[in-house]
Amino acid sequence: MILEPVLVLELLAIGTVTGFLAGLLGIGGGMIMVPFVTFILTAKGYPADYTVKMAVATSLATICFTSASSVLAHHRRGAVLWPVARVLAPGILAGSLLGAQVAVALPGKMLGILFAVFVAFSATRMLMDRPPKPHRTLPGPLPMFGMGALIGGLSALVGAGGAFISVPFMTWCNVKIHDAVGTSAALGFPIAFAGTLGYILAGQGLPQMPPGSLGYLYLPGLAFIAAASMLMAPVGARTAHRMDIRPLRRLFAIVLYMLAAYFLFR
Repeated sequence: MILEPVLVLELLAIGTVTGFLAGLLGIGGGMIMVPFVTFILTAKGYPADYTVKMAVATSLATICFTSASSVLAHHRRGAVLWPVARVLAPGILAGSLLGAQVAVALPGKMLGILFAVFVAFSATRMLMDRPPKPHRTLPGPLPMFGMGALIGGLSALVGAGGAFISVPFMTWCNVKIHDAVGTSAALGFPIAFAGTLGYILAGQGLPQMPPGSLGYLYLPGLAFIAAASMLMAPVGARTAHRMDIRPLRRLFAIVLYMLAAYFLFR
């Protein structure tokens, strides 16, 4: 299988941007990857009902690598709350597996609309940035399992690393923003692994899939996006610890609104 040089450059560019944003803002990159991978696959004439699902699956698989690179950089700075990650992980695994099965059962257009709503919601959360009440803390094991399942399920539906819920949730519970971002990066791996597995299993034996596909997973996209994103995630993490990222989050929120509008009306 020989890839066009332009396609390789496009995938590397997506990986560079998403890797940097993953480290900087604690996001898995799905908000950037899914629209652009969908656009690339659609332009090549692949069935519209497959392209969004393939973009989501490829986004999740890439997050496996991006998360590993990003979390190492945050861990070296003591910004990963491992006890919190361990409590949330079981619910995340269960929710991710279920969310992937729900996603592949939805029509491609419905999944695209859901993704646009998710991006707009994430942008709104970034803009609101409300301070939490000082007495609020993280809840007990059972509510944390439920929150983990919610994070995992929604993340698998839209190809995200879960930070759009986990970071606001943790900061709402008075976890410091840098610790919330670092812990969210650690949660990205179980979300992505379980979700990717679900998409691979659900996409077996489908006709008209692009060359190099494994179920709904587009392997060329995974290879080039993951390589670039792993290089850039530590750069983003180092940058996050040197600056106040709140103004940048507001600017990024505006970009997300534009992406949501494009995806909704495309």
